[in-house]
Amino acid sequence: MRDWRAQPDVMPILSPGRHRSPRRGACFMEFASYLAGERWSDHPACTHGTLAHLARMVNDRTGEAGRARLTPLIPSVVGLTSDDPMLDILLALRAASAALPIAAEERQRSQAVGVHVAVRALGERDALTAEFRELAEAALRAAPAADAWAIQFIEKVGPGRPSMSVRQCRDIVTGAVDGIARACGGDPDGRLVALLTAAVSDTARFVGATRETADVRTEARVPVTA
Repeated sequence: MRDWRAQPDVMPILSPGRHRSPRRGACFMEFASYLAGERWSDHPACTHGTLAHLARMVNDRTGEAGRARLTPLIPSVVGLTSDDPMLDILLALRAASAALPIAAEERQRSQAVGVHVAVRALGERDALTAEFRELAEAALRAAPAADAWAIQFIEKVGPGRPSMSVRQCRDIVTGAVDGIARACGGDPDGRLVALLTAAVSDTARFVGATRETADVRTEARVPVTA
């Protein structure tokens, strides 16, 4: 079998779903695996799992014209990864905050619950989490009925653990993308592209800040020699 990686003339074209090889097209994350030099996959190791989940969802829910606008973003996700669970929560909150003001009423309620749960799990960590709290508050103000319903629902079932699993975060992302794609009026493709663009920027900032903190801690442990 010939290796497609040895053929520089093969350039994948973005399309929905999974693909067996670049000649059959590529989803966003398959294209990222191609650029990263990894084995062809829509779950490459080069990108944070929840960001990759969002990218696959957006890729599949946008039309052809909207999908073409995603192509410039692909190189930027290569190398964006972290094992800090806080990033999953931030990405879930970004997605839910984007969907809440525009989704249909029945979808707003679940997204409002997701926003409240994510804000609780976020805690008071740094300036970035403060920024996301403001984002969440603005989204909740834009959907006061869903906000009130979410508060009553959480009071009824109990707040649960002050944390979120990766699966919970990705479920929120899935619901958010679906809510945006099905929203009446506006430009759903544009909104989905804007959401993924913002999420990539959020991840880059988070990963950069985490690396800077790690570098500072490493320097602090290095003994000073005369």
